[in-house]
Amino acid sequence: MYQYQVSFLDAVKRAFNNYCCFTGRASRSEYWWFCLFNLIVSWVLGVFCGIIFGQDNLSVTYFISGLWNLAVLLPSFGLLFRRLHDTGRSGWNWCWSFLPIVGWIILLVYLCQDSQMQDNQYGPVPNMRF
Repeated sequence: MYQYQVSFLDAVKRAFNNYCCFTGRASRSEYWWFCLFNLIVSWVLGVFCGIIFGQDNLSVTYFISGLWNLAVLLPSFGLLFRRLHDTGRSGWNWCWSFLPIVGWIILLVYLCQDSQMQDNQYGPVPNMRF
């Protein structure tokens, strides 16, 4: 029995398919692939808007970036909650992020931890193969 890692495209599909799902579990690979996807899209949007609109029209760039951030807000929070569930913690542990520096470090440690390899109160182990 082992937990397989999801691919980049599968992680993005799962995040958007579970758009507003705050229950269940998400593997570490699923979470970090989606974070990478979000980073790449944000960077490409910034470069594209910078080329198209130039430095004189930064408000348009900020507006387009804001639209993207709104579009991925709920999938990102849902995935964050499911990732915390996978480590056996409540999704509300994201509130650690309100503590400057220390809170972010605590949250990062939680997100980087291995999955619990048995069913927990949040559901079965994701991506399990026998």
